[in-house]
Amino acid sequence: MLLALELLRWWYGDGWRKRAQLAGHRLDGTIDYFSIGLLLKTLFSPFRQISAGRVDGPIGVQLRAMVDKIFSRIIGAVVRLLILLVGGVTIGVQVLLSVLLLIGWGIVPVLPLLGAVLALAGVTL
Repeated sequence: MLLALELLRWWYGDGWRKRAQLAGHRLDGTIDYFSIGLLLKTLFSPFRQISAGRVDGPIGVQLRAMVDKIFSRIIGAVVRLLILLVGGVTIGVQVLLSVLLLIGWGIVPVLPLLGAVLALAGVTL
């Protein structure tokens, strides 16, 4: 009997706390993987532009360089927005699954008691 009480004490104490910490670490890893903060800071930065410096020359060359830079920034913004969208969905799903896992962790010890009560009541599935 004492062992069962110790198990329940661990389950609803340290065990639950450890599960929450693991979920938090997994979420931190996902946020780091998608680099959400960095993507937001550099949202309109040029995308893989080799020559982003000042261009000297005739007006046609300067206009061409300006259009290239604008086009590069648009591509960069689109790519970063798509990655932010995928990252946001992934993080949202991960948060939902983590919450369900923590709720399930709290319910699991009660399930044998519920099964015994239902069996004694004559409920069959």
